[in-house]
Amino acid sequence: MSNPVHDKIAQDIAENDVLLYMKGTPVFPQCGFSAAVVHVLTNIGVKFKGVDVLKDPEIRQGIKEFSDWPTIPQLYVKGEFVGGADIVKEMFEQGELEDYLKEKGVTVGA
Repeated sequence: MSNPVHDKIAQDIAENDVLLYMKGTPVFPQCGFSAAVVHVLTNIGVKFKGVDVLKDPEIRQGIKEFSDWPTIPQLYVKGEFVGGADIVKEMFEQGELEDYLKEKGVTVGA
């Protein structure tokens, strides 16, 4: 049976090359972890869409079930779940995030 929340999440992920499920917005993050990922993505010049899970409790719970990942933020690139704040920060610090984005065909440094 179809889950409308999961369908909406799948559609958002399919329609956006870089998508961040976060608390707050890219301009006004509402938690330190979301702010950290926004900072990393902004720092490397990646255009991305933010989805504020605080505005929709169904999306907030649904994204955790969809990815089987218990925390927010969650970063998706070209349909693939990358990880949460710790993974994104570690990839950035290791110099892996930019390479990963380029391999996926995402423009960096824009």
